[in-house]
Amino acid sequence: MKKRTFDFALNALKTIDVLKKTTANEVMGRQLIRSSTSVGANYRAACKAKSTADFINKLKIVEEESDESVYWLELIKSHNKINDSNYETLLKESKELERIFSASAITAKNNKVKQQTQS
Repeated sequence: MKKRTFDFALNALKTIDVLKKTTANEVMGRQLIRSSTSVGANYRAACKAKSTADFINKLKIVEEESDESVYWLELIKSHNKINDSNYETLLKESKELERIFSASAITAKNNKVKQQTQS
């Protein structure tokens, strides 16, 4: 997942670089840069979590940043009337990452509850 989240951020950066230089694209691009790069950075932080609660919290941040990336990608797509397969692949990846991290956080939370009830 480290490589996958890194590649996601890198592809988002490349996507932003080819957008027409307008004020709107600059603002949306900066927001997408923040959210897409945060996915990988916070995932790496989750991997170094000090407790299960810390791990779950960091995964929820990754989930939120993935969802925010979906928002900015969809807005950029609509604003620029983009119809490009590479762009669609990036949008699909953002949605998949959101689902993966959401499911991972739920699993970790359920496992934590299960461990607490067994103690």
